[in-house]
Formats: sequence, C-alpha cells, structure tokens
Amino acid sequence: MLFACCHIGTSSAYSQSEGNSETKDAKRNIMITKNIWWERRVITGVVLGLLLCGGLVRSFAADESTASGPAPVSVSVNPTPTSTISAGDTAWMLIATALVMLMTPGLAFFYGGLVRRKNVLSILMQCFIVLCLVSVQWVMFGYSLAFGPDKHGLIGTLAWAGLKNVGLEPNADYAGTIPHQVFMVFQMMFAVITPALILGAFAERMKFSAYCVFVLLWATLVYDPVAHWVWGVGGFLRNMGALDFAGGTVVHINAGVAALICAIMLGKRLGHPDRISPPHNLPLAVLGAGLLWFGWFGFNAGSALSANGLAGNAFVVTHVAAATAGLVWAVLDWIFNSRPTMLGVITGTVAGLVAITPAAGFVNAMGAVGIGIGVSIICYIFVAIIKSKMGYDDSLDAFGIHGIGGIWGALATGIWATKSVNSAGADGLLYGNPGLFMIQLKAVLVTVVYSAFASFVLLKLVDRVIGLRVDEEEERIGLDLTQHMEVGYTTIE
Repeated sequence: MLFACCHIGTSSAYSQSEGNSETKDAKRNIMITKNIWWERRVITGVVLGLLLCGGLVRSFAADESTASGPAPVSVSVNPTPTSTISAGDTAWMLIATALVMLMTPGLAFFYGGLVRRKNVLSILMQCFIVLCLVSVQWVMFGYSLAFGPDKHGLIGTLAWAGLKNVGLEPNADYAGTIPHQVFMVFQMMFAVITPALILGAFAERMKFSAYCVFVLLWATLVYDPVAHWVWGVGGFLRNMGALDFAGGTVVHINAGVAALICAIMLGKRLGHPDRISPPHNLPLAVLGAGLLWFGWFGFNAGSALSANGLAGNAFVVTHVAAATAGLVWAVLDWIFNSRPTMLGVITGTVAGLVAITPAAGFVNAMGAVGIGIGVSIICYIFVAIIKSKMGYDDSLDAFGIHGIGGIWGALATGIWATKSVNSAGADGLLYGNPGLFMIQLKAVLVTVVYSAFASFVLLKLVDRVIGLRVDEEEERIGLDLTQHMEVGYTTIE
C-alpha cells in the first residue's frame, strides 16, 4: 500500500494490477482473521475441557467410591504408610522439586539462545506455557493416570483424579518418608519438562495453538502411560525388571523419538540448511545449559526420594558424566573442526546429563565416566553426520541429544549397573548379568515404537483440525511477532 501511494498517476493497467493486489491482500487478511478466530476457540475449548474433565473425573471417582460403600475406600487406593514422615527427606525433596522446576525455564534460555533472534520469545513462551498447562493437567488427571492404582499394567485408574486420596501422609508404594503430595509435585516437574524437550525439533515453525493442543494430548496419551509402565506400581516394564532411575526412558527416549517424528512431519525450515543463521545469542544458551546442569542434581539425586547415600551417589555420577561428556565433545570438535567450541561443550554436557539419568542410582563413578565418553561419541556422530545424511531438520538436535542419548543411557545402565551401589537394582553386563542388558533393550524398543506411533497419530490429528505449521510469510517474519505480537529485543534500524 505504501508503494502504491507513492506512485499515484501511473497507468491504468498498473492501477488495475495494484487493485488486484489489494484485493488479494484483503482476502488473505480475512483468511488469517478466520484462522485466528478458529484457533482461539480451539485453544479455549481445550483449556476449558481440561478443567471440566478434571472436575468430572473427580466427581465420577467420588460417586463411585460412595456407591460402593465405605469398605472400598481402602488401603489399596492409598496404602497405610509403613513409616513416618522424615523432616530431612521432605526438605530435600522440596528443594529437589524446585530444582527440577527451574530446568524448564533453563531449557527456555538454552533453546532460546540457539534460535534466530526473531523466534527467541516464541521459545520462551512455549516453555513457560507448558509449565502452566501440564501442571494443571497433572493435578486434574495426569498424576492419577501415571501413578494411580494399576489397570492391567498399562495405565493408572482415575481414583486419584483431582488429587483425591493424594494427601499429606506418605504413600508407602512410592515414598514412605515424605508426604504423598510432595511425591506428586516432584513427579509433576518431570511431566512438565518432557514435552518441552520436544519443541527443540520443530523450533521456529509450529503454530502456538497447535503446540498447546499437541502438548496436552501428548502428555495425556504418551507421557502418562509410559510413566506408568516404567514407574507405576503394576506397570508392565517395571514388573519386567527394567531400570530407569530418573527418566532416561520415560523422559528422554520418549521425548526424543516424538521430536524426530515432529521434525519429519513439519518439514524443514525455510532456507534450511543454506540460509539458517548460527545461534543468535550463545551466552544465553550457555546460561540455559548452566541452569540445566544445576537443576539436574534435583532431577537425578532427587529421584532417590530420600536424603541418603543413594542420593549422594546420584549427585556425584551426574556431575562426573556431564563433565566427561563435555570434555570429550570439546576434543571431538578439536579433532574434526580444528578448534573446540562453546556450543560443542554445552551440547556434550547436556548429552552427558541425559545419558546418566537412567543410570544415576545404579552405577558408580567409573561407570559414569564410561557413559559420558560413549554418549559424546555416539551423539556427535548423529548430530554432525547422520542427521545431514538423512536430511531431517531437527532444529536444536532434540532427537540427536535426548533421543539418542537416552537410548545409550538406558542400554548403558544394562552394562554398568551394580548392586554395590543400589541393592534394590540389579547387576549389569559387566557384573555378570547380561540379562539386564536385554531387559533394557526391550524397554527401549517398546518406548520407541509406542512414542513414534502415538506421536504420529496425534500430529496428524492436530494438523487435520487446526494445522501444524505457520505459513511461509509468518515464518519469514518470525514467530515472535506473528504468534505473539511481541519481540525479544528492541532494535534501532
């Protein structure tokens, strides 16, 4: 329009073409307005439906327990604690919960520093909205599905929906020395960060509305069942003997595989790979990586669910594996790219943290060194070589680091686990028990297949209803402006 106003008096043919252009722009604006109208109503419906479902399932659970009389309000729903609350354990778990919560904003800075400046705010927004959305989902019914009374080894019932029967006394099935609600909120922070990890694969190109709907569906239909299989009492992978101390399978493999499916289904970013700029703010990414490392101590050491020697071991091996992996990645950069890089060090460090997660309560310090060396080499190959050969655009290497690192960590648990660290665990391959490695392999395969299939179906569904990807013009402008009408930086042109 500005161009047209500056050229009054041109030929009638030009004026006609300009008029056609204005008509097309007007039609396009109408279409955008309609799409925004539709997407707003979808999101509003999803949020209201989430709140309504929570109320309904809690009412249903309450009616069911009332109808069946007082007897079934039973120890099977909320077992009588076998030990009293420990002030020390409770204090440690509250601190660990806060540390894990901090990891999601830390992830926002880590991912936000790695994208282009026109998309930094969209990354921060996606991380913060998942913190809000999944927290509410977890209270309404997510926790009950993941950890509630078992149904055929596949899912929890709705007996704990709306935190019914989740009180201030310990639940001996999960943590006998801390309030049940403290255990619940600690696990909430795992449920929050897991879908946030996925966004690294489709950064800079997914609609915010589609992201919100996908996160809610994925948390309910993918994360909650897998968490029950591995951690829930009665879960079939837990009963099989699979070991996952703090989330290598439940969090990292689960999210990493979903990330790969997202990257493939959304397609490459415009201009990828030739016109994609390097990280716009590497110091911001370093800050995020530091927050992740700091929070990971709560992630892993907190999974001991007590202030004890096992928590101490998890703390030590977490740091050792991260430091080893960061060092090895720097050496690999030095060998293959002639110089070590800051980006490489923080990438390797995060890979080390991912890999040690399932093993933190089962391996010693030397096992952590082996895991850290292995994850840097394997993830470096996937990020630097295999990704480009396969041609998918995993924007921030969510699959290459979390998916591959999680798979290695789960299998490495089957290699380095030892009962000398945790008598409740098992010996691994290097300690005379190759069977554990095979159990870990089966758990990995089950998780990979289910996460890939379910994520594909959910993405197809969301794409059919509201569409997954922003249009080309919106992607060129950047998601900060087109999705949120805000910018991360004020600049003077």
